[in-house]
This record gives sequence, C-alpha cells and structure tokens, in this order.
Amino acid sequence: MNTYGTKFRLTTYGESHGPAVGAVIDGCPAGVAIDFDAIKAALARRRTGAPRQEEDEIEWLSGIKDGITLGTPIAFLVRNNNTRPEDYASIEHLFRPGHADYTYYMKYGVRDHRGGGRASARETLARVVAGSIALQLMPEVAITSSCQSSIASEVDTVGGTVSCTVTGIPAGIGEPIFGKLNAELASAMISIPSAIGFEMGAGFAATQMKGSEYIDRWGNGSGALTLTNHCGGIQGGISNGMPIEFRVAFHPVVTIPQPVECLHEDGHLETVNIGGRHDRYHIQRAAVVVESMAALCLINFLL
Repeated sequence: MNTYGTKFRLTTYGESHGPAVGAVIDGCPAGVAIDFDAIKAALARRRTGAPRQEEDEIEWLSGIKDGITLGTPIAFLVRNNNTRPEDYASIEHLFRPGHADYTYYMKYGVRDHRGGGRASARETLARVVAGSIALQLMPEVAITSSCQSSIASEVDTVGGTVSCTVTGIPAGIGEPIFGKLNAELASAMISIPSAIGFEMGAGFAATQMKGSEYIDRWGNGSGALTLTNHCGGIQGGISNGMPIEFRVAFHPVVTIPQPVECLHEDGHLETVNIGGRHDRYHIQRAAVVVESMAALCLINFLL
C-alpha cells in the first residue's frame, strides 16, 4: 500500500531518480491557513547533511487557494532536479546486500535500480510535508525529538536511535483492542526506511524491572498524573494524559563506501563499488520523519 491513514489519508508517489515525488492528502478540513514557512523548515531539516541536495520546491496542484485549505484533496509535487541515474548503471542487474532490490524484484518482477527507486528515503519528503500540515491541525500538540548515534567513518556507516516525545494529547485517545494508539505508532514508525525497532516508555529495559519498580504510581497532588512514565503515556492502547514517549532504532545505511558482493539476477555473485551519493550518518535527518509520522498517526485519532 502507498496510502497511510483513515481520516487524514496520505498517498505518496514517485521514485528517487524519477521526474518528481509527491503526494495526495485527503481528509484535511477546509478553512485552515497553511504555514508554508513551517513546511519549508521541516524540509530543510530533512535535507541536513544530505550528500544529494535538492531544492525541494513544492508545486501545490489542488486543495489550497490563497493559502487556505478547501477541504478537497491536496495534491503536490516536488521535482527531482539533482538526479544522477547513471551512477547506478553498474547495478542494473545486481541486487545489493541489505537493500530492497531483491525483495522488490521478487514481489513485482521488475524494479527501478536508480537509487533504490521507490524504496529510497527520497519518498519520505512527502511524509514530512503532510506531517507538517497535520501538526498545524493540532496546535495544542507538541512533538520533539533527539538523536543518538556514533560517528561515521570515511569507510563505513552508522545507525542510531531517535527519541520522540509528544505532549498535549489528552487522556482517552486510542482503541482498546485493535487500533491501539501504541500499535498504530509502532506501525507508522516501522514504515520509515531503515527503521528496525520501536519501544515505548521503559521499553525493553522493563524486562529487567520488577513489577513494583515498573508500575507508574499516582502523582498524589504532585501536578503530574503519575510519578513515573514507564508506560510511555499509553495504557491498554489508550493515552493517559502523560507525555507519549517512544524511541525508534535505525540500522546503519546499507550502501557502504567499500566494495561489496552483489547477487546478479542470473544467480552469480559480483563484487562492485556501488556508485551514487549516500548518507553515512542519517539519524539527524530521520528525526523529522519520525516527528512527521507521529503527527500523521495522531491526527487520525484526533480529527
């Protein structure tokens, strides 16, 4: 599926080295004054340190007039002006290790080898635009993040973790069985390219805690609902009014600046130096995508 959401629906399109990437947003209420500067600032964060620098100029095609939403589908595109598809000529018939080349080919019988095509993180641009709009529909909500990673070397890449905190979500948001708020957040985060793990509150560390240590005791007039927030602000799939806290783990960039063995379509192995411009450290750029997906998840509960 290329569509996310039920009430505020985002459908993205485009490949890394195709003519453009973009999206259609359906379900955005009418009469909302869009802060275009906020969208540009979010896209600038997504570009930070990227070896491939695009202008990311948005062409608004429908759904907005004089800066105000019409309630109709919002369509936009961003043209890819800094493509170098020739960098990938050597892997047209090769499957890179760790990439989606092989799985896409097995699913569709064809693939776009140029920069990973649809599997490229270039697709996340549309998520950031839509997430910025979603956040503007929730002025009472604040989403912040921080990053943790080691330093990449000249000959290798690294991964890392994005920690995210959401404030302003009232108690009672989410569903008790299917459609749990934490389950939907997990699904949204793992949809991000290179995301490999998700945990809330105390996370996996809770497995080493006793129940008496883990339970979040009532605040007893302290000003907070509970004295601790080991559950990450969600209990039984429903928000409890405390800050929603979660972390997303990202594996290292899998295009490494070293010769690697690739699998040829005919089954033999071939060692190549993979061309193109690739991140060695991408966690800072991933942070704004995490925030955007959190906004897209939450707006579907709040509309």
